[in-house]
Amino acid sequence: MAVGAVAVPGALAGPPEDLRESRLTMQQPYIEATDVGGESVTLTLSARLAHRGGTAENVTVETRAIDTETGLVETAERLSLGSIDGDRDVPYTTNLTVEREGSYRIETEVYADGRRETTHSGTVSNLDALVPRLARSSIGFHDFGDTGAELAAITYRIVDVRDNASTLNVTTDLTNTGDETAGDVDLRVRARQADSNVIADSSTVEVGEIRPSRTRTVSTELTVPDGYDYWLVGILSADGVIVGTDQSAADLDPTETIGENRTSTETGFQSEDFVQRTEEQDRRDRDGGELTATGGSGPGLTAGVALVALALAALASIRRQP
Repeated sequence: MAVGAVAVPGALAGPPEDLRESRLTMQQPYIEATDVGGESVTLTLSARLAHRGGTAENVTVETRAIDTETGLVETAERLSLGSIDGDRDVPYTTNLTVEREGSYRIETEVYADGRRETTHSGTVSNLDALVPRLARSSIGFHDFGDTGAELAAITYRIVDVRDNASTLNVTTDLTNTGDETAGDVDLRVRARQADSNVIADSSTVEVGEIRPSRTRTVSTELTVPDGYDYWLVGILSADGVIVGTDQSAADLDPTETIGENRTSTETGFQSEDFVQRTEEQDRRDRDGGELTATGGSGPGLTAGVALVALALAALASIRRQP
């Protein structure tokens, strides 16, 4: 036997590499939302296959997203990795596009030559809480947090009061919480009457670029009927998509306040205070409330003709008297 072993090298060695049994195991995968749209979200599953032993041929990975409420398969993907040899880890990624709502169970099965080698299952939920890519901006209303004082991102001061109207200078603090300079954001400010939700006035301001971790103060003016309480509503939009909102109270009515300590009193709301006046109405007020009729058959012209007819009839009656 000793002579045979020496004469035939490798006679006592193990089986060749391609004859060893192959083993495939999956390491813990992780899932991230790589593309969030308005109605759908793309989930990217990244994982590694640990290979040991002989060559694993025709390796395929099948991944399914199953709706946890209905049990129906929302979508499935099949990935071919070919043949794997040697003791090593093989990374792979799979993309699954599902609706941006509810929760899904992600099931993965690994096959080699049609034989199932390993499986894994996990669950993703609260997909509707993901913010669509178009509705993202690192610029937002500043959060003063727990500073011990009641500070709001939207404040105001009264700059003028005349003709039963108040002009407010509304100031907003905007902060870039991102790591890069950001811009291309519009700020729309509305004065909404607290009891009726009537928009008394609004203004839009283009916000310039803000550096990372910096705060910019943006101001605009609103003119509203005096003696009412308002909510000053700020709306941030980027490329036509609303990316943030905030509001604060403006108490212009001395008989009540709005907010957390609001009191219930009679406000005496008058809708005509919020009517947008036209140039013709302003000119009529300056001319004493009358406009000269220039033609047509409206009520003013008819009344004038009737007065003339009555005067002529009276003169004719006086002449016929003896």
